[in-house]
Amino acid sequence: MPAHSRHLIEVRIKSLRPTQMTVGMAEVHQKSAHWRSLDAKERSTFLAQHWFPAVRGPKGHYYIIDHHHLGLALIRDKVQDTRLVLMQDFSALDQDEFWVVMDHHQWVHPYDQSGHRCDFTAVPKKLDEMTDDPYRSLAGAAKNLGAFPKEQEPFAEFLWADFFRRRIARHLLKKDPEGALLRAIELAHHKESAHLPGWSGNRSSDEYDWAYVTK
Repeated sequence: MPAHSRHLIEVRIKSLRPTQMTVGMAEVHQKSAHWRSLDAKERSTFLAQHWFPAVRGPKGHYYIIDHHHLGLALIRDKVQDTRLVLMQDFSALDQDEFWVVMDHHQWVHPYDQSGHRCDFTAVPKKLDEMTDDPYRSLAGAAKNLGAFPKEQEPFAEFLWADFFRRRIARHLLKKDPEGALLRAIELAHHKESAHLPGWSGNRSSDEYDWAYVTK
């Protein structure tokens, strides 16, 4: 759909459908804390500036292709309405063809909390049905510290999450999250992560502001 034909649509947040199976729940909590820190005017401005990019699918359902963490945070904080910008209208397709086309555009990420690819039918129909992937939270924390930048490439942070999942034990992530984060940052600048989006080469971990982690 050409850019000039895109328009904003006001919708109920709970009606939006996800295009991924998991989120990093720690990031959801951060976005919720930010929302709760805003006064009424600031909240209105925030919603006016944060649109959900979406695709219209079969039966007229809207599927968001970004900002899943924000959407879930707003639902948990009982926000009712939001705006989306319509990127494409695939409502004429049947469900199977719809997912094939979405996959072609890299607008769906059907991977579970263990990093396993699933059938498209496993993608939740509601944002609050997405499950927690702690490695997605780890990737988000590493990104926030500057280990790699936010990329426009679809689901880039999930690629980093899966990279960390294969190299950092889950028990370390649970028992020593700061140690796991330090290891993630080291790995983010190792040559074996050079294939990942946003890789920026070697950098010493002592360049990072660790007060951000411990505050």
